[in-house]
Amino acid sequence: MTTPVGPLGEFELIRLLRARAVPHPGVALGIGDDAAVLSPGRPGSSLVVTTDLLLDGRHFLFSECGAEAAGYKSLAVNLSDLAAMAARPVAAFVAVALPRSSAAEVALGLMDGMAPLADRFGLTLAGGDTNAWEGPLVVCVTAIGEADAPGPITRSGARPGDAVLVTGPLGGSILGRHLRPEPRVVEALALLESAELHALIDLSDGLASDLGHVLEASGGLGACLDAEAIPIHSDAFRLADQTGRPPLEHALGDGEDFELCVIVPPGAASALLASPPGGVRLTRVGTIDDGPGLRLRSPKGKIEPVRTRGFDHLASRGDGDAG
Repeated sequence: MTTPVGPLGEFELIRLLRARAVPHPGVALGIGDDAAVLSPGRPGSSLVVTTDLLLDGRHFLFSECGAEAAGYKSLAVNLSDLAAMAARPVAAFVAVALPRSSAAEVALGLMDGMAPLADRFGLTLAGGDTNAWEGPLVVCVTAIGEADAPGPITRSGARPGDAVLVTGPLGGSILGRHLRPEPRVVEALALLESAELHALIDLSDGLASDLGHVLEASGGLGACLDAEAIPIHSDAFRLADQTGRPPLEHALGDGEDFELCVIVPPGAASALLASPPGGVRLTRVGTIDDGPGLRLRSPKGKIEPVRTRGFDHLASRGDGDAG
């Protein structure tokens, strides 16, 4: 828990945040100047940049979870995006609109949530911006990673015949896991070293929706998922008791699981499943074909189309809405 603090000016707050930021060799100059300076990466590597904006009432309920949980999630979802490109985290930039009545305390609480995660993945908080207003908490994180060849891995490289794998059980994240996502950075880097990866995406909007993004980006391909192969989280069963919807439906559409969907050639899939690198948890859930469209095969062999569903930020409410 963050220790309550008295009123602080913007620059004193920045000084405190700067003192808590951990250096990184890829960041030549971090918090404290008009801009940060990043050192060039290794020869043959690429810089990968992602950003996410999280809102109180939409992505978390600040009155219930507090600043530390909001900070953790805000950084974790960006690390998940870096994992989806098989990139090593380097630096993050955090811009916040803080509730004026408790701006300094909230800012330090956000840092309490982010700092251990940054330390664990070797990332430095290298800059950002702080503002205070009468509205709710808003946190925008921009993260930068470094991807070595053959990365970065995009979502556009799937090919007919490829296997579809996932790194963990799905569904029901709204029961609490949506606040503590586990970025699969280590898993992505281990997979990159061990197999030919055709496509990667993190499951932020739901398996059906995110795999649909892969199919579209790969030229309008299709896929068939095996219903009995999809790993369903125990939370999906608990949520099904509340909603009356089948657990499989939650696994396909809830979102905010932040597992990886991994698209690899069939031979690579067999090798990975037989000997997962570094203990990476993998389940084969389907196959890419020239479709088009996403389909689901029942345990009895019946094949039906899957409606692409999941969280939509511009909809009134998506299946994966955590607010």
